[in-house]
Amino acid sequence: MTQHGKVLAIVTNYGVEQDELLVPVRHLRENGVHVDIAAPERNEIRTLVGDKDPGETVQPALTFDEVDAAGYDLLLIPGGTINADTLRRHQAAVDTVLAFTTAGRPVAAICHGPWLLAEAGVAYGKRLTSYPSLRTDLANAGATWTDEPLVTDDADNWRLVTSRNPGDLEQFLRGIDTALRTQVGAADVH
Repeated sequence: MTQHGKVLAIVTNYGVEQDELLVPVRHLRENGVHVDIAAPERNEIRTLVGDKDPGETVQPALTFDEVDAAGYDLLLIPGGTINADTLRRHQAAVDTVLAFTTAGRPVAAICHGPWLLAEAGVAYGKRLTSYPSLRTDLANAGATWTDEPLVTDDADNWRLVTSRNPGDLEQFLRGIDTALRTQVGAADVH
């Protein structure tokens, strides 16, 4: 199934969970979707497996400062404890989330990725999932946390797709595909 559209993945240069970045990126690219990976610096991105073992390295296409969120149909926020904790301290990453959500464009976040949603103040009123240790943080941010492999929520006129961990990637990819098809289809109508 060939899709269209452009996806932006935002990560830090160290600590993103390998499969939560690379599995969606490869899946989307294999299906005809343009995917750019943005990081704070143009240096290579060192992924990790299980938050500790070195994974593959990836070259970012652009830096956070070079991102024009308006050019993308969906935002992908992979997890990894180090990645997510560092990502939420970058104002440009927070601003990117706000640019997508205020424009009504979908966001897909997995594992520890939803920490960035709490930081941006957009988790409020959303039903979502994440790695279980984020449950209290997300509830404190006003979200309704649930333990399911895929949760999609359209509250506040933007779609949020969330999953818990790399074991949920199959469901997460289906959620991303649906959100992207809906977004690109809606854009074609306008």
